[in-house]
Amino acid sequence: MLLAVAIGGWNDRLKDVTGGALDGAKTAVTIALGLWGIMALWLGLMRLAERAGLVQRIAYGLRPLMQRLFPEVPPDHPAMGSMLMNMAANMLGLGNAATPLGLRAMRDLESLNPRPGVASNAMCTFLAINTSSVQLIPATAIAILAAAGSARPTAIVGTAFFATLCAATVAVLSAKFFERLSIFRPRRESIDDRDGPPGHPRTPHRGGVATRQQPADKFAFDDDSLGQPPLSRPAQWGLIALALLTVFFVMLFLRMVMPDLFRLPMPTDATLQNPFARMVNALSILAIPFLLSFFPIYAAARGIKVYDEFVEGAKEAFNVILRIIPFLVTMLVAIGMFKGAGGIDLLTKLLSPVLTPLHFPTDLVPLALMRPLSGSATLALLTDVVHRLGPDNIISLMAATIYGSTETTFYVAAVYFGSVGIKQTRHAIPAGLLADLTGVIASVIICRAVL
Repeated sequence: MLLAVAIGGWNDRLKDVTGGALDGAKTAVTIALGLWGIMALWLGLMRLAERAGLVQRIAYGLRPLMQRLFPEVPPDHPAMGSMLMNMAANMLGLGNAATPLGLRAMRDLESLNPRPGVASNAMCTFLAINTSSVQLIPATAIAILAAAGSARPTAIVGTAFFATLCAATVAVLSAKFFERLSIFRPRRESIDDRDGPPGHPRTPHRGGVATRQQPADKFAFDDDSLGQPPLSRPAQWGLIALALLTVFFVMLFLRMVMPDLFRLPMPTDATLQNPFARMVNALSILAIPFLLSFFPIYAAARGIKVYDEFVEGAKEAFNVILRIIPFLVTMLVAIGMFKGAGGIDLLTKLLSPVLTPLHFPTDLVPLALMRPLSGSATLALLTDVVHRLGPDNIISLMAATIYGSTETTFYVAAVYFGSVGIKQTRHAIPAGLLADLTGVIASVIICRAVL
């Protein structure tokens, strides 16, 4: 904020700085209230999945991978399932589902956190993965190219996939590396990592002795049965209903991916000419209706009171949104002020002489700098590049790949950490920014190599 005022005063743009602050505060509350209903829906569904034991079963199936990524989280903890579902939603581009699932995962991780207000290693790794999630189809970037008349808008599907793969790899490796550095250790208390097996959180030192805390004691549930899946098998009618539901959605999927098999006309949309694009598009369209149907049926078959439990889960949304708003206002006000002062323009001018010899297109510098700060501003910059240079220009395709393979790191940190009151974010933001930088560099290199 101080830097924004200084730059704004020098550029005679203090009026824009004030406008940026007010717009940022307004946008923060608008975003938070817009999340309210979606949060209620998904927290209600997650409550059903939890009570029916489905989240724990999903986590158990991918236990080896998740234990390597999050060794301090017990394999059977609900956080494992919440994180998996968030990652899957991000890969499919289901932003309206990914954010509530991510907030739920953060709440579950907080239940294991021995230091309230200080991000745990698992939280930092999870946030870094969120800011670099592997993207199967960058739908928004493709839509921008297609609307501008691109002859091959889906050309960025492969480039964005490999760029996000590079970014995700760097995000995980950097998070694991940074957590070992003394500079990112919690300032108030430390944990002795030598005692006890992985997967068990420890309490802070007391009198020089580290004691281990049992995960079950920290489950954020209203009764102990929520921590374990039910022992009874689903009712026979439930198994039949689930089988019929699965067959129905498989048929819908095949119709969308292989329309010629059902003697249907091929889609005319240019973005769906590729079979892989049709497959990912079908998954994106069918995923939410399938989950909205599958979870209640599965829970009912397990003997869960579906309506009552859904309502109990949905009630949590109000408290989550109230916790998010102050953090979101703080972050977006600072970003709005810096942008209004011309800080991004100044950084672009300063970096251009350094990046030009490296053959990094200067047209991409504002977009790369803005991406971690504001999604809407980055989208406007992408649209400007595409219309100014043409949708099939190599720089436009690079810009679209960058947009599809990076994330608004500061926004994600404000929302996710704000939902559980985390003030010390430790190495989460450096790891996320490093992943964004990797995504930008990988996008330029991959586009030059294959387009």
